[in-house]
Amino acid sequence: MNNRMNTLDAWAGNFGDDYIKRNLPDAERIEQREVMWRSILPAMAPEMPESIIEVGANIGINLRALRKLCRAELFALEPNRKARGILQSDSVVPEANILAGAGSKIELAEHAVDLVFTSGVLIHVPPEELPGVYREMHRVSRRYLLTIEYFAAEPEEKRYRGHDGLLFKRDFGALWLDLFPDLKIVDYGFFWRPATGLDNLTWWLFRKS
Repeated sequence: MNNRMNTLDAWAGNFGDDYIKRNLPDAERIEQREVMWRSILPAMAPEMPESIIEVGANIGINLRALRKLCRAELFALEPNRKARGILQSDSVVPEANILAGAGSKIELAEHAVDLVFTSGVLIHVPPEELPGVYREMHRVSRRYLLTIEYFAAEPEEKRYRGHDGLLFKRDFGALWLDLFPDLKIVDYGFFWRPATGLDNLTWWLFRKS
């Protein structure tokens, strides 16, 4: 039996709705993200971003944490209608800053925001589609690019909740450097699950030169 799913359709539909139910924005999850961002944001000083977009924001757990820690204007890009509704009803970001869609096409102008980031999103993009997503993120970014993802030294696919085609691990940082010679490494790090409560996440922060 073929359990391979179309990635974007899955996240925009019932599969994405089920993800929301498993990852509600409770105080513990938001606090874990606040701790995470307190490790990342100082790397951007003294030129802190004044505008930030999360590609694949879901219901905005990262953005809820960020609005407690910085004064940047926040944007959310999200393909799931239910998640966008929660972003709006909870006033996570201004309604005009909630964008429908995926990373392959970001409806913003070139260099529109200071920081473009993903968190646990690139792992769900099929490898053949990754360069297009990277190009869009790079196009929209004025200054910084950040990815917070699962790491593997070599590309590999994992079954995810009984399905194929929905989770891919690799060195996402190295791919940024391979595709864009103008990027400089600002910082990188690792969040270990026993210490943080987060999944084992590696992060890479780049600046456009």
